[in-house]
Amino acid sequence: MTQPLRIGILGAARIAERAVVQPAGALGHEIVAVGARDLGRAEAYAAEHGIARAYGSYDELLADPTVEVVYNPSPNSEHVRWTLAALAAGKHVLSEKPFASNAAEARLVAATPNPSGLVVFEGFHHRYHPTYRRLLELVGDGAIGELTGVEVHMKFDCTDLSDIRWSWPLSGGSLMDLGCYSLHVGRDVARAAGGPLDLVSASATTNPGADPRVDATARVVGRLPNGAEAVLESSLEGPSDMTILVTGTRGSIRQPNFIDLAQDDSLEITVDGELSVEHHGTTSTYTHQLAALAAAVREGAPFPTDLANAVAMMELVDQAYTLAGFPLRESTLG
Repeated sequence: MTQPLRIGILGAARIAERAVVQPAGALGHEIVAVGARDLGRAEAYAAEHGIARAYGSYDELLADPTVEVVYNPSPNSEHVRWTLAALAAGKHVLSEKPFASNAAEARLVAATPNPSGLVVFEGFHHRYHPTYRRLLELVGDGAIGELTGVEVHMKFDCTDLSDIRWSWPLSGGSLMDLGCYSLHVGRDVARAAGGPLDLVSASATTNPGADPRVDATARVVGRLPNGAEAVLESSLEGPSDMTILVTGTRGSIRQPNFIDLAQDDSLEITVDGELSVEHHGTTSTYTHQLAALAAAVREGAPFPTDLANAVAMMELVDQAYTLAGFPLRESTLG
């Protein structure tokens, strides 16, 4: 059996339970430490999840020799700071998306020497589920004919304006938190169809109670390799919608929920008027992602959400903000 990963969590973040704690339990990997800026919070999190060690700072966790992989769910503005610190400490990194505050920060990580070949893995977890992989396979095989369009919706209702998603200093915004998924899917579909995703236009709205630099909703329009339109939407104002619809001259492929497949793992495929529904399992996207991370660390296996992908994605996010007339997120690096 492959040796279990030894994982440390930077911050007692809510997402960590779904992203690494539960998947590690399912796959036999070990969460060996958690660090937070408040020791009491780290200790409480460690006690709740059966984690052996708790630290009152991120630096202490990075100095722990038993930690070999760092999960980085810090606020968007801090992702690159702590990814770089983890790499400097000799740790592999699983970074939450978006990878950085802007493309320049992402390129900084790519330019940082990595002689040990440490894995830098961006957490676009949906990319690793068999249902989503099947969607891309069908696109690549031409199962629905010549593509005529793709629509991606990544929306939920975040009514609490004190949430970090609404914070300009923490690099918030619907494109940052949700639209990066939509752009990622659009790019994947374009690549499956044989070429790049070219952005054409973008628009965004704001919430009157939030910082006017922070987008509440965003709509990005792109072109697939054959010129078909890609409509990529995100919203912090709901209604909840996490669907992908790819259309072609012979039919369509619809994934009703590409994020939470425990609720719905179906893939609806219509070809020449005939509907078939495939199911590829309700194992969480995060569990599939952790399995891919373990393969990358232990076996050197390639994976699609690598550093090159992270840079390309942040370049798309920056381009979308520019097209929408919104400022790029500022770097907090000194």
